[in-house]
Amino acid sequence: MELIFLTAFILGSIVGSFLNVVILRYGGSLSGRSHCPHCKRMLTTRDLVPIFSFLFLKGNCRTCKKKISTQYPLVEVLTGFVFTLIVFHFGFSFEVFSRILIHSIIWSILIVITVYDLRHLIIPDELAFLFALLSLIDVWLSGTSLLPHIFAGLVFFIPFWALWFFSKGRWMGLGDGKLAIGIGFLLGLNSGISALVLAVWIGAAVSLLTMFLQKYASKLLPTSASLTMKSEIPLGPFLILGVALVFFGGLAVYPPILF
Repeated sequence: MELIFLTAFILGSIVGSFLNVVILRYGGSLSGRSHCPHCKRMLTTRDLVPIFSFLFLKGNCRTCKKKISTQYPLVEVLTGFVFTLIVFHFGFSFEVFSRILIHSIIWSILIVITVYDLRHLIIPDELAFLFALLSLIDVWLSGTSLLPHIFAGLVFFIPFWALWFFSKGRWMGLGDGKLAIGIGFLLGLNSGISALVLAVWIGAAVSLLTMFLQKYASKLLPTSASLTMKSEIPLGPFLILGVALVFFGGLAVYPPILF
């Protein structure tokens, strides 16, 4: 079984390398060889080995010695870890292979959404809707009734839409609401509510802690950015973290309601 987990991690890190390309080139062409963003040198195979190339090069370009973004190894490690969690969650057998495959795609999309939202404060509609569609397919593969999950997705969308509509987009973008549809489709009402509640709690805690450190321990945050109560904070990563904690960790913070 350890070999299966190791294989899942290696495969995930390879997929993570591709996800980095998607994140950086989303909205443009995904074709063309990878190159250093500083000196534009085309990267060779030895520059593109997931995780190890970054470590071997000590985080610097082989040619110009400029720093390589830590996003690359972090996404590769994260994707490898998530793929391992998927196999651990489902086990590994022919009967569950289809669900392992579709969850590998679902969580790859969620990783792209997480990093893209952190970088640009935007959740691409295409990725949110693809996540929702694949979530319904996963529910169908599991043999569970689709209607409660569809109902949950629509219910979760309404409060996000209301916040967006009545604030005219000042309080929240509609991308979080579209992401919430997929969360409802994937988890259903009970687990979905737990994921949303966890996301709000964690998001609030991280924001308050960051503002506290900025005020009282600024040396711990070597950045020029300043977070305030009026700052725009990407909610998508916290929503996805909430989904992960509920799906993989089985956390529940809300009493059962209907489904």
